[in-house]
Amino acid sequence: MAFKNFKFESDADGIALVTWDIPGRSMNVLDETSILELEEIVKQTTADAAIKGVVITSSKEAFCAGADLSMLEGMSHTYVQLLQEQGEVAANQVLFEQSRRFSQAFRSIETSGKPWVAAINGLALGGGFEITLSCHYRVAAENPKTRLGLPEIKVGLFPGAGGTQRVPRIVPPQDAMQLLLKGEAVNLARAKQLNLIHAIVPPGELIKAAKDWIKGGGKAVAPWDEKGFKLPGGPVFSKMGMQMFPAGNAIYRRETYDNYPAARAIMSCVYEGLQLPIDAALRVESRYFTQVLRSKEAAAMIRSLFLSMQELNKGARRPAGVPPTKVKKLAIIGAGFMGASVGYVSAKAGIDVVLVDRDQESADKGKAHAKSVIDGLIAKGRAKEAERDALLSRITATADYNVLKDCDLVIEAVFEDRKVKADTYAKAQPLLKADAVFASNTSTLPINSLAEEFKDQGKFIGIHFFSPVEKMMLVEIILGKNTGDVALATALDYVRAIGKTPIVVNDSRGFFANRCVMRYIAEGNEMFLEGVPPAMIENTAKMAGMPVGPLSLSDEVALDLGLKIMKATEADLGPNAINQDHKKLMVELVEKQGRFGRKNAKGFYDYPEKGKGQKSLWPGLAELQPKHLDPDALDVEELKQRFLVVQAVEAARTVEDHVITDVREADVGSILGFGFAPFTGGTLSYIDFMGTKKFVELCHKFEARYGSRFTPPKLLVEMAAKGETFYGRFPPKKPVAEAAE
Repeated sequence: MAFKNFKFESDADGIALVTWDIPGRSMNVLDETSILELEEIVKQTTADAAIKGVVITSSKEAFCAGADLSMLEGMSHTYVQLLQEQGEVAANQVLFEQSRRFSQAFRSIETSGKPWVAAINGLALGGGFEITLSCHYRVAAENPKTRLGLPEIKVGLFPGAGGTQRVPRIVPPQDAMQLLLKGEAVNLARAKQLNLIHAIVPPGELIKAAKDWIKGGGKAVAPWDEKGFKLPGGPVFSKMGMQMFPAGNAIYRRETYDNYPAARAIMSCVYEGLQLPIDAALRVESRYFTQVLRSKEAAAMIRSLFLSMQELNKGARRPAGVPPTKVKKLAIIGAGFMGASVGYVSAKAGIDVVLVDRDQESADKGKAHAKSVIDGLIAKGRAKEAERDALLSRITATADYNVLKDCDLVIEAVFEDRKVKADTYAKAQPLLKADAVFASNTSTLPINSLAEEFKDQGKFIGIHFFSPVEKMMLVEIILGKNTGDVALATALDYVRAIGKTPIVVNDSRGFFANRCVMRYIAEGNEMFLEGVPPAMIENTAKMAGMPVGPLSLSDEVALDLGLKIMKATEADLGPNAINQDHKKLMVELVEKQGRFGRKNAKGFYDYPEKGKGQKSLWPGLAELQPKHLDPDALDVEELKQRFLVVQAVEAARTVEDHVITDVREADVGSILGFGFAPFTGGTLSYIDFMGTKKFVELCHKFEARYGSRFTPPKLLVEMAAKGETFYGRFPPKKPVAEAAE
């Protein structure tokens, strides 16, 4: 048998070895060719009496990364076309048949009458993991890096090839729901404990162990196809089932606010499917999968959180023609919390780092931060002492600026003060080597104005990290008007090397992310001053899909820093540049009440001592509100919309201002940078999926009621009149060759 994506061979014992190896790809994915060939392999091995059993494995480092989501996106486009040409019934039928092909192929493995073994030699996620679950036996090669899981929920989908039915038939429902609803992958030890795999063996013995199971009389019947099979959590309508599902439903509501159709579908699939025989249950799953695949949430999340993110990570914005760059040695000037965190993630990525500060003690504190972070990981069993020693050996702490002489990239992370930054640049510039790139980690000060203090502005760029750096995946790269291609390529290659996702924006006060998120925080302040109860402000924001409420976020950012930014903006641009009522509120909280936010355990919230309970809204807030509105008279939907609309309209302004020049970056940046409701696909997708005409009407409604912050920009009004979308008017360029690989 000859196939393109699989190698097929059989031995003297009649055991077939099917090795997955898609040519030209670093990882196997379930694409159109793979599923066609797998269907044929099952058909031929089932019919061939000489074949006694089948082992499926991979010749790559991983088993399979999951389904090719661009194929699923293509199915959605086909659906839209059929809907227009043949109507809803025909379109639904075609989508249903297409979307259950994986499910049917995997079920044919299970019912083939031949024992199938999954020999898992590395990562197996999504559809790749679902293949293994349909095999009668699963053996994995020992590897601390191997992870198994079903992450589909993270892109607005759910496991639609049997995952929602096989997992809760293998593991208890509480564990099954964790795997399905959180989408987090598990290591081999946990997978074995849950019975998701049957054995772990040394890598060299993987195929032998798989074949031995077949030779030892391994049964070609799945547990749920045997008579008398009992669910691990008992029947749905049992005491245990009744403890699980009502509580699970409450947790689902608390975590998602019913914003994610895929999460709701998982709950329904498991609840309904466990009451049915497996074939009927798989049909139920396929129906829900078809429904979710048609949802705008799935379309938006697949586009932004998978396709666009992948393209940006692969260098979609990297200038063509610039050879790959490699930052071997990095200097960070300013070893405070932010600088020290950047140093940690860079050293973790294998880069030599020098932390430079005004004195040795301050520099040493920065290195101590890196030690405390990795010590925490060691305590949780997520890192080894040898890794800590290697990481710390790559970090040098010093007060001597002469170390800059052999650094490829220098990142300034000093205090947000023009004079402090200017002094730093004056001190650093004479020491830089000719081809070194210099970056500022400023979060608010425009790059062009900072670049005025720099002689070679072509080598000057902004690299804006988000706090906490260890967790936040986004890095904003800011171009000054004179920034050169080499500086941009170096910044992008560096961000890629440390495993973050970059977006490239043009200079503007607040750049992209802070411009939008400050609108979110300000809207919380507006509601507070209007008299909306603080708890209602926080809860409606989370109901809208934001990860934390605006008052809580203000505390995290620090109220005194917010006030400082207001004062700096006012000093630069005049009193009309800021909201004076908001300034008055911050002055009251910070200067009169001494409430700086989480950092001094007092802000909009009171914070308990570490490990002693939860934060709670400060009771004194009511006295700071000029009036108090009746919560029962407020429109919850409108409050939710205000939070999303105010950020989305600002994102549209950044497109009009040419701060954002690639729509993918607004969407990916808004989700990764400040948690803009992920189910929308991001700020611009939120507008596109609502429809520009409807969005502009909503803007005008809010503008009349609440003021000019909701005024849509001319670009958006023009797009609404023409019925245009952002992705239609500004289609993203296809990624250039992956020059930095």
